[in-house]
Amino acid sequence: MLVTMRSVLHWGAMVGALLLAACGNDSSDAQNSPAATDSVTVPGIATDTATAAVPESVAAALVKVADGLDEPTAIANAGDGSDRLFVVQKEGLVRVVKGSALLPAPFLDVRDLVTDAGNEQGLLGIAFHPQFAENGRFFIAFSAKDTNANSLAEFRVTTPGSDTADRDSGRILLAIPDTRSNHNGGMVAFGPDGYLYFSTGDGGGAGDPDRAGQDIGVLPGKILRLDVDGSAPFAIPATNPFVGRSGARGEIWAFGLRNPWRFSFDRETGDLWIADVGQNDYEEIDFQPAASAGGENYGWSVMEGTHCFRPADGCDTSGKVLPVYEYSHADGSCSVTGGYRYRGDAVPELRGLYVFADYCQRDLLALVPDGDGWRVLTVGRTPGRVTAFGEDESGEIYLVSGTDGGLYRVAAD
Repeated sequence: MLVTMRSVLHWGAMVGALLLAACGNDSSDAQNSPAATDSVTVPGIATDTATAAVPESVAAALVKVADGLDEPTAIANAGDGSDRLFVVQKEGLVRVVKGSALLPAPFLDVRDLVTDAGNEQGLLGIAFHPQFAENGRFFIAFSAKDTNANSLAEFRVTTPGSDTADRDSGRILLAIPDTRSNHNGGMVAFGPDGYLYFSTGDGGGAGDPDRAGQDIGVLPGKILRLDVDGSAPFAIPATNPFVGRSGARGEIWAFGLRNPWRFSFDRETGDLWIADVGQNDYEEIDFQPAASAGGENYGWSVMEGTHCFRPADGCDTSGKVLPVYEYSHADGSCSVTGGYRYRGDAVPELRGLYVFADYCQRDLLALVPDGDGWRVLTVGRTPGRVTAFGEDESGEIYLVSGTDGGLYRVAAD
C-alpha cells in the first residue's frame, strides 16, 4: 500500500552530453513537450492562494541577459543587495554577471581542484551563506581532480561586495568517495532553516549497482542537511531524521534518489522541490513540505517515478513517497532540469507555477495547480539544452543553456 501519493519529474543523463550521462535519448531537436500524466492528489501541497484561477495557457518569453558562458552548470544570487548573478562553469570557474555585463575576471577559479573529464563531473553548484554580506562565506560542490570524490568546500571573499573571492581561503568540508564519473548530484542551497542542503547522486553506473539509494548507511543517493555554523568542518543538526540511529548517517535528510541534479526551496512557503533524473523511462519531480521532519524515501532504486524498477513488477512500495509529477522518454525527452516555483512580478500568470525544462527538448514548462494535484503547460521556447535555473534577489527566474552559452531571464511574452 502506498503511504503517500505524490508525483515527479526527472533528469536523465545523456551519453556525450554536457552533464548528466544517463539512459535517455539525446535528441536536441526534439519538439514535443513531456506528456502530462493525470493530476495526482498530493497531501500537503498548498496550491497558492495568489492563483485565483488555474490558467489554461501561459505565455512567457526569454530575454538574453548575457552570453559567452562556457558549459554553465548553476546560477545563484548572493542575497547581499548587489543584484549580481553568479554563474558556475563546469571547468571550475565562477563568473559574475552585473546587469547585462559578464565580467571578464572570474569570481573564483578552482580549475586546479576540479576534474571535468566525465560528462557529469566538474564544478556543479554554489550557495551563498545567508549572512554573506557580513561574513563573505560561500560554498561550492565539485568533482575533485585528485580523487574524483564528490566534494563540498567553503570559500570567502576578502572584502564584502568584492567581485573576486579569496582563492586561498578554501577548505574542504566533505569528500564522498566516488569510483564512477556519473550521477554526482551537486546542488547546494541554504534552506529557510539556515542549514546547507547538498544533493548527491547514487554513485553512478546504470541501475544503482551499489544499491546506494535505499541504504541510509551511505551518503550517495541522498539530500544531506548540514550545519555549517556549528563545529568544524560542520555539525550535524540534532533534528536530522537519522541522528542516533545505528548504522545510519546523520547527515542524511532524504533518500531514495538517483541523481537529484537540481532542487529548490519555494521562497514564500519554504517547500522543497527536487528534480530527480531517472533511469531508462521516466523523469520525476519530488516534493517535501516545509513542515517535514525529513526522512522521506523517494523510492529509487525500488521505483523509478511511480513505477516498479527493482523488481520490474510487484515491488515493495510501502513507505515510498511518489513524485508530484512524472513524464516518460517516449517523445524524446531524456533528463529533467529542475527549476523554481515562480515568485517574481514580471510574469504574473506564472506566479505559483513550478518552472522547469527537459534537457533534450526546447520547451519551457510549468506545473500548474489543478485541484489537489498538478498538470503541465508549455509556456515558452528555450534555445535548447537547458542545464540550470536560478533566481535573482527579487525572485525572477533565469536559465542557462549549454547550447549557446547564454544566460536568459524569463519575461512576459
